[in-house]
Amino acid sequence: MTLTASKELLEEIRRYWNSHIHDLEIARHEVGTLGFFDDLDEYRFDKLRYLPRLVNFSGFAGKTLLEVGCGAGIDLVRFAKGGAIVTGIDLAEQSIALTKQNFALRGLSGTFLVMNGEEMEFADNSFDVVYAHGVLQYTADPGKMIREIHRVLKPGGEAIMMVYNRHSWLRLLSKVMHVGLEHEDAPVLRVFSAGEFRELLTGFGDVRLVCERFPVKTRLHGGLKGVLYNGLFVPAFSLIPKPLIRWSGWHIMAFATK
Repeated sequence: MTLTASKELLEEIRRYWNSHIHDLEIARHEVGTLGFFDDLDEYRFDKLRYLPRLVNFSGFAGKTLLEVGCGAGIDLVRFAKGGAIVTGIDLAEQSIALTKQNFALRGLSGTFLVMNGEEMEFADNSFDVVYAHGVLQYTADPGKMIREIHRVLKPGGEAIMMVYNRHSWLRLLSKVMHVGLEHEDAPVLRVFSAGEFRELLTGFGDVRLVCERFPVKTRLHGGLKGVLYNGLFVPAFSLIPKPLIRWSGWHIMAFATK
């Protein structure tokens, strides 16, 4: 990809995320209110029930933590409440404005910057922890972003990242039932195999991959498809022993040490 094409794609990505708030469809309160942010938090951690189990949001007290692609700051608030010294960056101005509002309403502090995660304006070895959950699959050059994450991470620091799994139950189901994936209309939406993700992380020392996110009842889809999914598919899938279907988790989490 040429430099001009890359810049054009990044601008397209910026415009898209300035006009799309993740999980907006489920919010019951006005955008920017405390109730709105609570709606997003409640829905996110109901849908991603695995996340607080794998990521100890209270385990980074006193450490400098950067979130790349912070969105409305939902996860970043949890890190801040746990005592982390947080910085959030996002390509979209709207996301940073929402994060600032989220933190202000909760009386929390942090640093929030409009910034391209593929070309971060931080010095080498700046952060103890870098968190990038759900951003690598939407960026123009995920390999470049991962290299930047590695660069700004301190030696011995931890990177926590997530991408979508090409071999997932959700991707297969979306094709069978003809139901689009979230943000399928985004300028970039990539899926990865575990091997491909691991290859992108070769610059790190210790790397641990975990496949997660299995079916929970949806609030977004109604009609017959929603009834079949919630009433039949989710209960049936939950009966399968996790070791047999672990590989099919929609999210591939990476825990990597520099």
